[in-house]
Amino acid sequence: MEKDIVEIGRNVIETEIETLKALANHLDINFKKACRMIYSTSGRVIISGLGKSGIIGKKIAATLTSLGTPAIFLHPTESLHGDLGIISKDDVFVGISKSGESDEFRILIPLVKRIGVPVIAITASPDSDLAHLADITLYVPVEKEACPYDLAPTSSSTAMLALGDAIAITVMRMKNVKLEEFASYHPGGSIGKKIWLRVADMMLSDDAQVPRVYEDASMEQVILEMTRKRGITSVVDKSGKIKGVFTDGDLRRLLERKRDKIFAFKARDVMNPNPKTIGPERLAVEAARKMEKYGITALIVVNENNEVIGIIHLHDLMKAKVV
Repeated sequence: MEKDIVEIGRNVIETEIETLKALANHLDINFKKACRMIYSTSGRVIISGLGKSGIIGKKIAATLTSLGTPAIFLHPTESLHGDLGIISKDDVFVGISKSGESDEFRILIPLVKRIGVPVIAITASPDSDLAHLADITLYVPVEKEACPYDLAPTSSSTAMLALGDAIAITVMRMKNVKLEEFASYHPGGSIGKKIWLRVADMMLSDDAQVPRVYEDASMEQVILEMTRKRGITSVVDKSGKIKGVFTDGDLRRLLERKRDKIFAFKARDVMNPNPKTIGPERLAVEAARKMEKYGITALIVVNENNEVIGIIHLHDLMKAKVV
Protein backbone atom coordinates (compact mmCIF):
# COMPACT_ATOMS: atom_id res chain seq x y z
CA MET A 1 0.00 0.00 0.00
CA GLU A 2 2.88 2.37 0.80
CA LYS A 3 4.23 1.83 -2.73
CA ASP A 4 0.75 2.49 -4.16
CA ILE A 5 0.58 5.82 -2.30
CA VAL A 6 3.90 6.95 -3.73
CA GLU A 7 2.92 5.75 -7.20
CA ILE A 8 -0.34 7.69 -7.08
CA GLY A 9 1.53 10.85 -6.17
CA ARG A 10 4.10 10.27 -8.89
CA ASN A 11 1.37 9.73 -11.51
CA VAL A 12 -0.32 13.01 -10.56
CA ILE A 13 2.92 14.91 -11.02
CA GLU A 14 3.76 13.15 -14.29
CA THR A 15 0.28 13.87 -15.65
CA GLU A 16 0.67 17.54 -14.87
CA ILE A 17 4.17 17.58 -16.39
CA GLU A 18 2.75 16.23 -19.65
CA THR A 19 0.14 18.97 -19.62
CA LEU A 20 2.84 21.60 -19.13
CA LYS A 21 4.84 20.17 -22.03
CA ALA A 22 1.78 20.37 -24.27
CA LEU A 23 1.20 23.96 -23.15
CA ALA A 24 4.77 24.94 -24.00
CA ASN A 25 4.37 23.44 -27.48
CA HIS A 26 1.09 25.32 -28.05
CA LEU A 27 2.38 28.82 -27.35
CA ASP A 28 1.85 30.77 -30.55
CA ILE A 29 1.34 34.23 -32.00
CA ASN A 30 -1.53 34.83 -29.59
CA PHE A 31 0.86 34.58 -26.65
CA LYS A 32 3.03 37.24 -28.27
CA LYS A 33 -0.02 39.44 -28.89
CA ALA A 34 -1.21 39.06 -25.29
CA CYS A 35 2.20 39.95 -23.86
CA ARG A 36 2.46 42.99 -26.12
CA MET A 37 -1.02 44.11 -25.12
CA ILE A 38 -0.19 43.85 -21.41
CA TYR A 39 3.20 45.49 -21.95
CA SER A 40 1.61 48.44 -23.78
CA THR A 41 -1.25 49.15 -21.39
CA SER A 42 -1.08 52.37 -19.40
CA GLY A 43 -3.63 51.03 -16.93
CA ARG A 44 -3.86 47.82 -14.95
CA VAL A 45 -4.38 44.18 -15.77
CA ILE A 46 -7.79 43.10 -14.46
CA ILE A 47 -7.86 39.34 -13.92
CA SER A 48 -11.08 37.46 -13.31
CA GLY A 49 -12.15 33.86 -12.75
CA LEU A 50 -14.47 31.65 -10.73
CA GLY A 51 -13.59 28.84 -8.34
CA LYS A 52 -10.13 27.35 -8.82
CA SER A 53 -9.62 29.59 -11.85
CA GLY A 54 -10.20 32.55 -9.57
CA ILE A 55 -7.56 31.31 -7.14
CA ILE A 56 -5.11 30.99 -10.02
CA GLY A 57 -6.12 34.45 -11.21
CA LYS A 58 -5.29 35.96 -7.82
CA LYS A 59 -1.84 34.44 -7.93
CA ILE A 60 -1.20 35.68 -11.48
CA ALA A 61 -2.31 39.18 -10.47
CA ALA A 62 0.07 39.09 -7.51
CA THR A 63 2.97 37.89 -9.68
CA LEU A 64 2.40 40.55 -12.33
CA THR A 65 2.26 43.27 -9.68
CA SER A 66 5.43 42.05 -7.97
CA LEU A 67 7.26 42.17 -11.30
CA GLY A 68 6.29 45.71 -12.20
CA THR A 69 2.93 45.36 -13.98
CA PRO A 70 0.03 46.61 -11.80
CA ALA A 71 -2.73 44.00 -11.66
CA ILE A 72 -5.79 43.27 -9.54
CA PHE A 73 -8.26 40.44 -9.22
CA LEU A 74 -11.94 41.03 -9.96
CA HIS A 75 -14.52 38.44 -8.93
CA PRO A 76 -16.93 37.89 -11.86
CA THR A 77 -20.03 37.75 -9.66
CA GLU A 78 -19.10 40.77 -7.55
CA SER A 79 -18.34 42.70 -10.73
CA LEU A 80 -22.02 42.46 -11.66
CA HIS A 81 -23.01 44.01 -8.34
CA GLY A 82 -20.99 47.20 -8.34
CA ASP A 83 -17.32 46.16 -8.60
CA LEU A 84 -17.30 46.72 -12.37
CA GLY A 85 -16.53 50.32 -11.47
CA ILE A 86 -12.87 49.49 -10.84
CA ILE A 87 -12.29 48.96 -14.57
CA SER A 88 -11.14 51.91 -16.68
CA LYS A 89 -10.68 52.22 -20.43
CA ASP A 90 -6.87 52.04 -20.09
CA ASP A 91 -6.96 48.55 -18.55
CA VAL A 92 -6.61 45.07 -20.02
CA PHE A 93 -9.04 42.34 -18.93
CA VAL A 94 -7.99 38.69 -18.57
CA GLY A 95 -10.74 36.10 -18.11
CA ILE A 96 -9.76 32.62 -16.90
CA SER A 97 -12.06 29.62 -17.30
CA LYS A 98 -11.36 26.02 -18.24
CA SER A 99 -14.74 25.51 -19.91
CA GLY A 100 -15.18 29.10 -21.03
CA GLU A 101 -18.93 28.75 -20.53
CA SER A 102 -19.45 30.77 -17.36
CA ASP A 103 -22.80 32.60 -17.20
CA GLU A 104 -21.06 35.46 -15.38
CA PHE A 105 -18.57 35.91 -18.21
CA ARG A 106 -21.35 35.90 -20.80
CA ILE A 107 -22.74 38.99 -19.09
CA LEU A 108 -19.48 40.55 -17.93
CA ILE A 109 -17.35 40.42 -21.10
CA PRO A 110 -19.72 42.52 -23.28
CA LEU A 111 -19.87 45.11 -20.49
CA VAL A 112 -16.07 45.20 -20.27
CA LYS A 113 -15.76 45.64 -24.04
CA ARG A 114 -18.38 48.39 -23.95
CA ILE A 115 -15.99 50.34 -21.70
CA GLY A 116 -13.39 49.92 -24.44
CA VAL A 117 -11.17 47.42 -22.61
CA PRO A 118 -9.52 44.63 -24.65
CA VAL A 119 -10.11 41.09 -23.44
CA ILE A 120 -7.70 38.16 -23.20
CA ALA A 121 -9.15 34.70 -22.58
CA ILE A 122 -7.28 31.84 -20.94
CA THR A 123 -9.23 28.65 -21.52
CA ALA A 124 -9.00 24.97 -22.35
CA SER A 125 -11.99 25.34 -24.72
CA PRO A 126 -11.04 27.37 -27.83
CA ASP A 127 -14.61 27.15 -29.19
CA SER A 128 -16.26 28.38 -25.98
CA ASP A 129 -18.29 31.56 -25.51
CA LEU A 130 -15.37 33.15 -23.61
CA ALA A 131 -12.98 32.42 -26.47
CA HIS A 132 -15.38 33.90 -29.05
CA LEU A 133 -16.00 37.01 -26.97
CA ALA A 134 -12.28 37.68 -26.35
CA ASP A 135 -9.95 39.70 -28.54
CA ILE A 136 -7.12 37.23 -27.90
CA THR A 137 -7.50 33.62 -26.78
CA LEU A 138 -4.71 31.71 -25.08
CA TYR A 139 -5.46 28.02 -25.44
CA VAL A 140 -4.46 25.73 -22.58
CA PRO A 141 -4.44 22.13 -23.89
CA VAL A 142 -5.63 19.73 -21.20
CA GLU A 143 -5.86 16.10 -22.27
CA LYS A 144 -6.89 14.99 -18.80
CA GLU A 145 -6.97 16.15 -15.22
CA ALA A 146 -4.82 14.31 -12.70
CA CYS A 147 -8.01 13.49 -10.81
CA PRO A 148 -9.03 9.83 -11.40
CA TYR A 149 -12.50 11.02 -12.50
CA ASP A 150 -11.03 13.70 -14.78
CA LEU A 151 -13.02 16.31 -12.89
CA ALA A 152 -11.06 18.17 -10.19
CA PRO A 153 -9.03 21.06 -11.64
CA THR A 154 -5.45 19.82 -11.31
CA SER A 155 -3.63 19.64 -14.63
CA SER A 156 -5.66 22.57 -15.94
CA SER A 157 -5.05 24.83 -12.94
CA THR A 158 -1.33 23.99 -12.94
CA ALA A 159 -1.10 24.82 -16.64
CA MET A 160 -2.98 28.11 -16.22
CA LEU A 161 -0.69 29.06 -13.35
CA ALA A 162 2.37 28.30 -15.48
CA LEU A 163 0.93 30.31 -18.37
CA GLY A 164 0.40 33.26 -16.02
CA ASP A 165 4.02 32.99 -14.86
CA ALA A 166 5.17 32.88 -18.49
CA ILE A 167 3.24 36.06 -19.25
CA ALA A 168 4.51 37.85 -16.14
CA ILE A 169 8.17 36.99 -16.73
CA THR A 170 7.96 37.77 -20.45
CA VAL A 171 6.43 41.20 -19.81
CA MET A 172 8.99 41.83 -17.06
CA ARG A 173 11.79 41.19 -19.54
CA MET A 174 10.08 43.30 -22.20
CA LYS A 175 10.01 46.16 -19.68
CA ASN A 176 13.64 45.46 -18.82
CA VAL A 177 12.90 45.60 -15.09
CA LYS A 178 16.20 46.08 -13.27
CA LEU A 179 17.25 44.42 -10.02
CA GLU A 180 16.87 47.74 -8.20
CA GLU A 181 13.29 48.09 -9.41
CA PHE A 182 12.51 44.52 -8.41
CA ALA A 183 13.98 45.27 -5.00
CA SER A 184 11.67 48.24 -4.56
CA TYR A 185 8.68 45.89 -4.92
CA HIS A 186 10.08 43.47 -2.29
CA PRO A 187 11.52 45.55 0.56
CA GLY A 188 10.72 42.97 3.24
CA GLY A 189 11.38 39.32 3.93
CA SER A 190 14.22 37.18 2.61
CA ILE A 191 13.95 38.61 -0.91
CA GLY A 192 14.42 42.12 0.42
CA LYS A 193 17.44 41.09 2.45
CA LYS A 194 19.08 39.47 -0.54
CA ILE A 195 18.59 42.58 -2.63
CA TRP A 196 19.04 45.44 -0.18
CA LEU A 197 21.63 44.27 2.33
CA ARG A 198 25.16 45.31 1.45
CA VAL A 199 28.44 43.96 2.76
CA ALA A 200 28.82 47.23 4.67
CA ASP A 201 25.60 46.43 6.55
CA MET A 202 26.83 43.00 7.67
CA MET A 203 30.58 43.27 8.08
CA LEU A 204 32.48 43.63 11.34
CA SER A 205 34.42 46.88 11.14
CA ASP A 206 35.54 47.68 14.67
CA ASP A 207 39.32 47.48 15.07
CA ALA A 208 38.86 45.00 17.91
CA GLN A 209 36.90 42.70 15.58
CA VAL A 210 38.83 42.98 12.32
CA PRO A 211 41.65 40.38 12.10
CA ARG A 212 44.83 42.08 11.01
CA VAL A 213 48.62 41.53 11.40
CA TYR A 214 51.58 43.13 9.67
CA GLU A 215 53.79 41.27 7.20
CA ASP A 216 56.65 41.01 9.69
CA ALA A 217 54.45 39.68 12.52
CA SER A 218 55.76 36.59 14.29
CA MET A 219 53.97 33.26 14.07
CA GLU A 220 52.90 33.64 17.70
CA GLN A 221 51.18 36.92 16.80
CA VAL A 222 49.61 35.41 13.66
CA ILE A 223 48.21 32.40 15.51
CA LEU A 224 46.87 34.49 18.39
CA GLU A 225 45.14 36.94 16.05
CA MET A 226 43.70 34.16 13.92
CA THR A 227 42.35 32.15 16.86
CA ARG A 228 40.82 35.24 18.47
CA LYS A 229 39.08 36.26 15.23
CA ARG A 230 37.18 33.15 14.12
CA GLY A 231 40.04 31.32 12.43
CA ILE A 232 41.29 33.91 9.95
CA THR A 233 43.52 36.97 9.84
CA SER A 234 44.49 39.36 7.12
CA VAL A 235 48.12 40.26 6.53
CA VAL A 236 48.72 43.92 5.69
CA ASP A 237 51.62 46.23 4.91
CA LYS A 238 52.44 49.35 6.93
CA SER A 239 49.83 51.39 5.02
CA GLY A 240 47.08 48.90 5.82
CA LYS A 241 46.81 47.41 2.33
CA ILE A 242 46.11 43.71 2.18
CA LYS A 243 48.92 41.41 1.19
CA GLY A 244 47.46 38.06 2.09
CA VAL A 245 45.45 35.98 4.55
CA PHE A 246 46.20 33.17 6.97
CA THR A 247 43.54 30.73 8.18
CA ASP A 248 43.26 27.79 10.53
CA GLY A 249 43.37 25.57 7.45
CA ASP A 250 46.69 27.14 6.46
CA LEU A 251 47.98 26.48 9.97
CA ARG A 252 47.05 22.78 9.83
CA ARG A 253 48.76 22.37 6.47
CA LEU A 254 51.83 24.20 7.74
CA LEU A 255 52.04 21.94 10.80
CA GLU A 256 51.93 18.87 8.56
CA ARG A 257 54.91 20.14 6.55
CA LYS A 258 57.02 22.28 8.89
CA ARG A 259 56.07 21.29 12.44
CA ASP A 260 59.57 21.78 13.83
CA LYS A 261 60.23 25.12 12.11
CA ILE A 262 56.86 26.81 12.34
CA PHE A 263 57.86 29.53 14.80
CA ALA A 264 60.78 30.59 12.63
CA PHE A 265 58.40 32.06 10.07
CA LYS A 266 56.95 35.53 9.72
CA ALA A 267 53.45 36.34 8.48
CA ARG A 268 54.71 37.12 4.97
CA ASP A 269 56.24 33.63 4.78
CA VAL A 270 53.07 31.68 5.49
CA MET A 271 50.25 33.86 4.19
CA ASN A 272 48.16 33.08 1.12
CA PRO A 273 49.21 35.91 -1.23
CA ASN A 274 45.98 35.66 -3.26
CA PRO A 275 43.29 36.45 -0.70
CA LYS A 276 39.58 36.45 -1.54
CA THR A 277 38.21 39.89 -0.78
CA ILE A 278 35.07 41.93 -1.40
CA GLY A 279 34.11 45.60 -1.38
CA PRO A 280 31.70 47.12 1.17
CA GLU A 281 29.28 48.28 -1.54
CA ARG A 282 28.68 44.77 -2.88
CA LEU A 283 25.50 42.88 -2.03
CA ALA A 284 25.69 40.64 1.03
CA VAL A 285 24.30 37.78 -1.03
CA GLU A 286 27.24 38.19 -3.42
CA ALA A 287 29.59 37.66 -0.50
CA ALA A 288 27.72 34.48 0.41
CA ARG A 289 27.95 33.18 -3.15
CA LYS A 290 31.66 33.94 -3.30
CA MET A 291 32.26 32.05 -0.06
CA GLU A 292 30.28 29.10 -1.39
CA LYS A 293 32.22 29.13 -4.67
CA TYR A 294 35.60 28.99 -2.94
CA GLY A 295 34.58 26.84 0.02
CA ILE A 296 35.47 29.46 2.63
CA THR A 297 33.56 30.91 5.58
CA ALA A 298 34.76 34.52 5.63
CA LEU A 299 35.85 37.33 3.33
CA ILE A 300 38.13 40.24 4.10
CA VAL A 301 36.47 43.54 3.18
CA VAL A 302 38.68 46.11 1.46
CA ASN A 303 38.06 49.65 0.23
CA GLU A 304 38.93 51.12 -3.17
CA ASN A 305 42.57 51.49 -2.05
CA ASN A 306 42.75 47.80 -1.12
CA GLU A 307 42.96 48.68 2.57
CA VAL A 308 41.42 46.25 5.05
CA ILE A 309 38.30 47.81 6.60
CA GLY A 310 36.34 44.80 7.82
CA ILE A 311 35.41 41.14 7.63
CA ILE A 312 32.17 39.37 6.77
CA HIS A 313 31.36 35.86 8.00
CA LEU A 314 29.10 33.23 6.46
CA HIS A 315 27.66 32.43 9.89
CA ASP A 316 26.43 36.00 10.26
CA LEU A 317 24.87 35.93 6.77
CA MET A 318 23.06 32.70 7.63
CA LYS A 319 21.88 34.12 10.93
CA ALA A 320 20.43 37.13 9.07
CA LYS A 321 18.78 34.70 6.60
CA VAL A 322 20.57 36.19 3.64
CA VAL A 323 21.36 32.61 2.60
